[in-house]
Amino acid sequence: MMILPDLLERGLKVVFCGTAPGNISAKEQAYYAAASNKFWKIIFKAGIIPYRLQAQEFEQALRYGVGFTDLAKHESGVDKELSKEAFDRSALYEKILTYQPTVLAFTSKRAAQEFFGYKTTAQLKYGRQKDQIGLTTIFVLPSPSAAAIRWWQEEPWFKLGLYLQKEN
Repeated sequence: MMILPDLLERGLKVVFCGTAPGNISAKEQAYYAAASNKFWKIIFKAGIIPYRLQAQEFEQALRYGVGFTDLAKHESGVDKELSKEAFDRSALYEKILTYQPTVLAFTSKRAAQEFFGYKTTAQLKYGRQKDQIGLTTIFVLPSPSAAAIRWWQEEPWFKLGLYLQKEN
């Protein structure tokens, strides 16, 4: 059974993809639900959505062209607790080909690393990537989780916001 349902439809401007729901998100049944998570604040601040939503209102993000999924749909917790088998790269690839959002935005280097099959995150830079899935552009963003605070940067999120404004 999925921990959190995907929130996907055709015509989205961006689909955010994390590794897996954190424990609080799994319990609350809402994406990026931990009070310390910066996700909802930064997507508003970066102009990706026009109003600041609460995690429990995540389904309303569709009206602003924002969708959600995770690489691991059947496990939750911090990244180091997830099994390698939990990550389903081919399922994500198929979802993106099917729904064709303007952008697939990984909300951590670890999520992108698992998707691309890299041994470490050192091969990744934040921002727009050269790779695409069909016509979908890929971005890698710093994790908004409090657990990743030492790597936090707002700039890549603002660059995504500007890119989406140009493309839509």
